[in-house]
Amino acid sequence: MNKGTELIHNGHETDPLTGALGVTIYQTSTFLRKDISKGPGSQEFDYSRGGHPTRQALEEIIATLEGGAKGYAFGSGMAAISSVLGLLSAGDHVIAAEEVYGGSIFILNNFYKRMGIETTLVDSGNPANIRAAIRPNTRALYLETPSNPLLKITDLAACLAIAREAGLLSIVDNTFMTPYLQQPIKLGADIVVHSATKFLGGHSDVVLGLAVTRTEELGEKLHVVQNSFGAIPGPWDEWLVIRGIKTLKVRLETQQSSAQQIAEWLLTHKNVSNVYYPGLSGHPGREIHQGQASGPGAMLSFKTKTVEQALRFYEKVQLAAAAPSLGGVETIASRPVTMSNIATSAADRERLGITDTLIRLAIGLEGAEDLIADFDQALA
Repeated sequence: MNKGTELIHNGHETDPLTGALGVTIYQTSTFLRKDISKGPGSQEFDYSRGGHPTRQALEEIIATLEGGAKGYAFGSGMAAISSVLGLLSAGDHVIAAEEVYGGSIFILNNFYKRMGIETTLVDSGNPANIRAAIRPNTRALYLETPSNPLLKITDLAACLAIAREAGLLSIVDNTFMTPYLQQPIKLGADIVVHSATKFLGGHSDVVLGLAVTRTEELGEKLHVVQNSFGAIPGPWDEWLVIRGIKTLKVRLETQQSSAQQIAEWLLTHKNVSNVYYPGLSGHPGREIHQGQASGPGAMLSFKTKTVEQALRFYEKVQLAAAAPSLGGVETIASRPVTMSNIATSAADRERLGITDTLIRLAIGLEGAEDLIADFDQALA
């Protein structure tokens, strides 16, 4: 089935009870126990922390779209990531790409470090670095591609093959690409995570996270964590993401078309020194990206020639909100050094190229020509 069609026809087109063209919001926390002599698990829905009809619909939808066995929804993207990492035990070692989302690095190097879990950050652009970092106690590999915020490309098939060979749990953050453009499970990932707050929700009006497992067995283990931690979303937020997914194709196609035009224009600007976008012919790893994803996406970054030019851009830009987050209908201009990567040390930011001159753009649905004119005056 065409991916765009699957966003609409995913097994939850109508409410089976009434025929309504959409999933029902069940604003309930508990359910009638039909046989009081039996304990939890004796019926499909019992208490909403363990399972809920609206959440179940969303979880089945994302599992279908990612090509996985089981899907799970959480109260935020970080709740999803933290719950997946909750599958690990004290004494385990994690290898993570050094440019995964800053919040993920923070929780690995702080909260889970206190739980006795070690982390090694590597440049995943070279799969050999992953193999070299494997220890006897290594249990998981955590990747994100394109990376945040420099859009570095990781060869998923090559890296995931190394993880499989070593018996590691492989986790891929697919927030930037969404299952419409990239499906890591089909490339060998065990678990895919999303901040559905971003492109899947698509309207900057919900905070929610998702995870999809390759197998039923792994899914049952993650469900134990979900039910135990209880970091679940509410039914209204679940419904908003279900609604957002239906328009993902038209939003993302328009956004990445504009991103391509803007990236090409930025290359010509006298005050811009670097542009990072997988759709550009000179972008490192572009061929690998084209082999594992069906489009370059709607995220791009660029560097101004001076810090003053970057700060002035945030002050003068009118059609882009200077804010954290991404993936909404409005264009957002983020400053990675004080937003997404603030938890990264200054020395590591400098080493990675995440400088004070770096601006990250999440392109929205405004006209590309209007955004270019606005960016031009902000960069003047």
